[in-house]
Amino acid sequence: MYQEIHTLEEFKAIKSVSEQTRLVFQGLDLRSSCNELRELNIQGAYFLGCNLTDLCIEVMGGHNFILSRFPNLPFNPFRGTLYSAEELLEGYVFGNHSSFAESSTDSAIYNHAKSINPHNAVDTLALSIHDHAITDALEHVLAIDGRKQRTVGIMGGHSCMRNTTRFREVAHLAHQLTKAGFYVITGGGPGAMEAGNLGAYMATATAEELDEALDILSVADKYTHPLWFDTALKVLKKWPTGAESCGVPTWYYGHEPSNLFATSIAKYFSNSIREDGLLAVCLAGIVYAPGSAGTIQEIFQDACQNHYVTCEVPSPMVFLDKNYWTEEKPVYPVLESLSKGRAYGDMLGIYDNITEIVSHLIKCNVD
Repeated sequence: MYQEIHTLEEFKAIKSVSEQTRLVFQGLDLRSSCNELRELNIQGAYFLGCNLTDLCIEVMGGHNFILSRFPNLPFNPFRGTLYSAEELLEGYVFGNHSSFAESSTDSAIYNHAKSINPHNAVDTLALSIHDHAITDALEHVLAIDGRKQRTVGIMGGHSCMRNTTRFREVAHLAHQLTKAGFYVITGGGPGAMEAGNLGAYMATATAEELDEALDILSVADKYTHPLWFDTALKVLKKWPTGAESCGVPTWYYGHEPSNLFATSIAKYFSNSIREDGLLAVCLAGIVYAPGSAGTIQEIFQDACQNHYVTCEVPSPMVFLDKNYWTEEKPVYPVLESLSKGRAYGDMLGIYDNITEIVSHLIKCNVD
């Protein structure tokens, strides 16, 4: 049996270790914990990216697996938790939009990822270990109070601007879903993804207050606007506490910043791992707002998971905007034909009204 230790507080709470338990320490600074390690008589443990002194290693003996930290990286491959918006935005200067690209943690990691040699085994190993750690941390977040069973994804175009009716519509959809007890997860970027995380965050407030927040954001219509971050920070300052949601962005599209309204951010280097994992955890369903190639790729990847039931159970696929998904990008008729006679076919839905979408998902998730 493995017991993961992600914080020093978790480590200090351990009073004894059974012979059947293998401790896994992840990304911790244990240089001042030699006495505790000696007293616990730790054997057969895993130390992944931890700071350990020679004395610490000596007092434990030679029966543990130790994988050292990688030097000179702007990120910790062995992190035990998801990112926060504040962590990724660190280095940004309010009122100076260019400071995001020049000095933020988010951009520093992106620039590092762009600069590495894809044939360098050490560099690519660090990226892979990081993404594995993010997947592990995401599983922990979704395990809280059975949250995974209530997770609903909101997918849609990154080009959906803040000053549009569509952005407002998606935000109110997420607001209603969160109030109905669902846990919203998005691709974590701008556009419809930001609208989803914003609406979920504002679920502790009224619909009228959400409209007020949307008005503040509408001044900076897209992520290249010089006030894009500042208006988001104004909303967060005005409403400093909100409901939880998750964003799952990627440095593959690193020129697009992560939105600031997801309370947990599972940011990946590998877009393929990110895409597959994001769709797989949405057991309560996914809502597809209008989008382009990326969203359509997600639709058919989700359909494949549902068709062969590779993710525990088939889940609802619900579409916002009948005309868009039947005429402009007519993927819905293809899905109807593909899913005929399959369990997920009975859970397909397409609507122009967000309240009907919420009702559809509630009906599909009744125990």
